[in-house]
Amino acid sequence: MTDRTARPVTPEVLKSLRVADDAGRPPAPFTDAEGGAPLRCCLRHSTAGELIALVSYAPLRRWAAETGADPGAYDEQGPVFIHARECPGPADTGLPFTHAHRTVRRYSADGRILGGRLVAAGESFQEAFAQAFSDPEVALVHVRAVEYGCFLYEVRRA
Repeated sequence: MTDRTARPVTPEVLKSLRVADDAGRPPAPFTDAEGGAPLRCCLRHSTAGELIALVSYAPLRRWAAETGADPGAYDEQGPVFIHARECPGPADTGLPFTHAHRTVRRYSADGRILGGRLVAAGESFQEAFAQAFSDPEVALVHVRAVEYGCFLYEVRRA
């Protein structure tokens, strides 16, 4: 059984990221003048005027700490946008950020990359997840932006 729902950054992790990010830097909140930043805390795009921060986040490292995996060299960190202050989290359970090309990167239970797939705008993410999790070695997938490789969210095997 696979829980094919997008998992936002948890409130506990967000609290720590608002003090220091995964690179050890304090956040530098700013008012988003234009909107459109993909927020990992509530899995939606920001709106103009919201106070947000761009922080360094290591999603595989955080998952590995929960599961005891050792991703080795696959442990990477990158920039993500979050609200600078506590937010209520996602408003719905739909899959966010599906309007553009994305990659679905597969990982094993020990944190190693098992491959990936491009999901074009308009293609079914549920089908991509079904394909990924048809491999019993896949423990989780990361959905990432094609343009910059940024982490958007993860989906785990239940």
